[in-house]
Amino acid sequence: MSGEVEIVGVSALHCVLEPHDWAFDRLRGAEIDAHWAERRAAVPALYDGPVLLAHSVSRGETALGVKFFETRFSRFLAWRDFGFPDAGVYNCFSMPALRSADGAFLLGEMGADHSAAGAIYFPAGTPDPSDLRDGMVDLEANLLRELEEETGIAPQEARLSPDWTIVYAGPRVACMRIAQSPLSAAELEMRVNSYIASQKKPELAGVRMVARRAELAEPRMLGFIRRFLEPLLPP
Repeated sequence: MSGEVEIVGVSALHCVLEPHDWAFDRLRGAEIDAHWAERRAAVPALYDGPVLLAHSVSRGETALGVKFFETRFSRFLAWRDFGFPDAGVYNCFSMPALRSADGAFLLGEMGADHSAAGAIYFPAGTPDPSDLRDGMVDLEANLLRELEEETGIAPQEARLSPDWTIVYAGPRVACMRIAQSPLSAAELEMRVNSYIASQKKPELAGVRMVARRAELAEPRMLGFIRRFLEPLLPP
């Protein structure tokens, strides 16, 4: 996959867990451990838990096939921070594009304890073993869990679009679905900000409502999020 952004639609995901010998981890372990020590010293809240990355992503006519393997967050973080040195591995994850009744999208600003502090994108998290269901990786369950954990919006409070939009952005593969809320933009912003304020350790520092393409110029917004939103918003 190139570094350019490509957007396609599929009706289903087929995600499995399959062991993988990750050369980056095996050959650069000491360097990775040193990097983790530096990151933990700067942000003590970081946790080296298990996460799932992909070693194969294939697209059929109607479905996306993904083969995940388990690694640790310290390995993922070093791979990301070192510039994604292994071209055969992907960060494949799901994202809910939470949309208000009047057409604005809610984005989160990552909190100070986050590994991407200050970045602005949809609520999301790297898949982990809790997303496994009978040997399959359930990215819809991951999407709904992250939405509720970060915003307080429960699964029954948003209607998911039937199909997936897949955004390929170099080593990132974002599996996105619009999550339609019955609340207006103002109501949704107030609701989520109130939830964030009620948390002892919120994952988000705040939210950004985006209703027009002109608002996509925010420099902290991830580029692939901008590309996803451009055709969905008026000027």
